Amino acid sequence: GAVPGLVTDAGLLFGARGTTTMTLHAHSAKLNPRWCLAQDTIDRQDIDHLIDWLRTYPRLTKGAVTVDFEQRWSQWLGRPYSVHCNSGSSANLLMYYALLRSGKLRNTNVIVPSVGWVTSIAPAIQFGFTPFMCEADPDTFGLDLNHLEDLLKRHHAQTVLLVQVLGVPHRMRELQTLKDRYGFYLLEDACAAIGAEYDGKKVGTFGDMASFSFYFGHQMSTIEGGMVSSSDKELTNLLLMLRSHGWSKDVDQARHQELVDQYQVDDFHSPFVFYEPGFNLRSTDLNAFIGLEQLRKLDWMTGRRQANHDRYLEQLGKRFYTQRPPKGSKVASISFGLLAESPEQRKRIVRALVAEGVETRIFSAGNLGLHPFWMNRYGKASFPVADRVHHCGFFLPNHAS
Repeated sequence: GAVPGLVTDAGLLFGARGTTTMTLHAHSAKLNPRWCLAQDTIDRQDIDHLIDWLRTYPRLTKGAVTVDFEQRWSQWLGRPYSVHCNSGSSANLLMYYALLRSGKLRNTNVIVPSVGWVTSIAPAIQFGFTPFMCEADPDTFGLDLNHLEDLLKRHHAQTVLLVQVLGVPHRMRELQTLKDRYGFYLLEDACAAIGAEYDGKKVGTFGDMASFSFYFGHQMSTIEGGMVSSSDKELTNLLLMLRSHGWSKDVDQARHQELVDQYQVDDFHSPFVFYEPGFNLRSTDLNAFIGLEQLRKLDWMTGRRQANHDRYLEQLGKRFYTQRPPKGSKVASISFGLLAESPEQRKRIVRALVAEGVETRIFSAGNLGLHPFWMNRYGKASFPVADRVHHCGFFLPNHAS
């Protein structure tokens, strides 16, 4: 909570002179920042409880604790089904492949965001979708809805991947109108938006499936881990099979029996019959135990981040271009993002921040359409808002502590 006051009181963001060619990470590493960009949400009490549990010599691989975590997460989120996996990136991969294997799609055209993370898009490429990149919204940095509708009209995409950028909810009422009009499936990447709300509903309850990340420094952590949540039982059974090799051991009993009957499987073989070309993306009961501990304080942690976000916005919002959440929504950001007026101003700001021990970095990954993984396949995707995020954006720390 001290960083906003420090930055503005010192005038560091506005009075620094000179430029630098050093990278943001090199700056931070050299000076050992006093205010780190990310801070672990796993505290001493969490570790003490974990040690006590480990002394009971429990099963550590995926088991009953994982199922308990999935159920409690679903209760907290407000969706009936959740599948725990080993990362938020794996959660995105599972969403894409479950939708592809569901037989629901008339085509494999997908609209993807310019501002997000590489693993918001990579599975589409890996699984043979045809992706079309969308400009960023000038307020939330999510999908620009005018550009999205234009892409839907031109390419008739059956799938849309939305990133809830940095815990700032997108304009979901308007997006739902487009979903109803064009009939696409919505994959909601809420990996960095846990606890954010739009119109009284938690982010991650709007898409046909939604992904979450429990990586270090996010709103909550299981060290590494992720979750896919849905209200669709059929998709959930697919997710469960694809997460674990393609077998049916984790699906509900009725679906398991349907598969056994359909393929006339011998009872002796039934636990080890592979119905789908699956993966091994399971997490462990150890990670799930930490997740249960984190869930107990999650509302408090997201509330702290909301308060810090509001303080940043109050002190810096009139001097910098920042995300503007929809009215009445609740922000739960993992960092506070700002856009400088130019790349040169960003360099000056970064130099001043690092000199005071405040760690920073680029805004997410900038414009993904300017990264080699995209340009080498589809050419440069350049857009006014996304390009400014790429060239002028930077982060400030926002911790729950």
